[in-house]
Amino acid sequence: MKSSFRVMRRRSFGLVAAAVLGAVALPAVAAGAYPDKPIRLVVAFSAGGPTDIIARVIAKDMSSRLGQQIIVDNRPGAGGNIAAEFVAKSPADGYTLLYNSSSIAISPALFNLPKLNPDQIFTPVGYAANVPLVLIVNSASPVKTPADFIKLLKDKPGQLNFASSGNGTIDHLTSAVFADKTKTKFNHVPYKGNAAALPDLLAGRIDFMMSGSLNAVLPFIKDGKLRAIAATTSKRVSVLPDVPTLAETVIPGFDSGTWQGIVAPAGAPTPVVERLNRELNQTLTSPEVVKALRAQGAEPTGGTPAQYHDLIHKEYLRWTKVVKETGATAN
Repeated sequence: MKSSFRVMRRRSFGLVAAAVLGAVALPAVAAGAYPDKPIRLVVAFSAGGPTDIIARVIAKDMSSRLGQQIIVDNRPGAGGNIAAEFVAKSPADGYTLLYNSSSIAISPALFNLPKLNPDQIFTPVGYAANVPLVLIVNSASPVKTPADFIKLLKDKPGQLNFASSGNGTIDHLTSAVFADKTKTKFNHVPYKGNAAALPDLLAGRIDFMMSGSLNAVLPFIKDGKLRAIAATTSKRVSVLPDVPTLAETVIPGFDSGTWQGIVAPAGAPTPVVERLNRELNQTLTSPEVVKALRAQGAEPTGGTPAQYHDLIHKEYLRWTKVVKETGATAN
């Protein structure tokens, strides 16, 4: 009788152990099956804008690689904070992602919302693209080189008008850094987007702008109505190879642009993040994707989640400092 009882105990223990091991294995199986339903990719800007266009190109290619549809969900407003907060509060399961721009590193300080510190609310997936800003003047301007531009600013301190896409935007803050490094002064005229400023630049009502909307200004540059003077990033822009950078001409080390990528809510499973990162990097090597991004003035980037984390962290500290020093606000 005792022998029979011992056998039953061993069998019961075996069944319990199997059940426990099975339960432990479930997350691995679930992660391996990811994704098994459509993914939402939230974009913090309106449909049809430069960031949205790039996000859709990337989403389409990644969808085919993942075997699931990636649905782009535009949630503009508050400098990108509406979209950022929505994604941060979503389940960290890899089915709600943010296609972010550098606004996630600027807007928390600009709107005084430290709760949106990207280091704390997101898990980086990968660095997708870098969009340079290009210093542009009207073709009637005497300025032809970065040195010419700085000389004109110093000859006419506080007399030239600079257009930005809005208070606290990357082009506004980049111009503030430029002014500080060159010891120059000019008037800031904020618009509601680069497209709104473009007619005034073409008409000569403003003197210059640092535009990240290269797809919008390229036709005018090619037609000779506008002149590109310099790129703000460390490398030249592929669609404007003859235009030098500020770094190689007048401000060594100068580097500022609109960087873009994908982040998930904090706590997203590592296997899911690794899968998304792998497919993103593959997408960024696709000749069709590379061509489409460069047509928008964007350069494909890529890299690991850890590398993207380091970029976001560095940029958050950098722009928080600039916002504080310049006194920039969202209004």
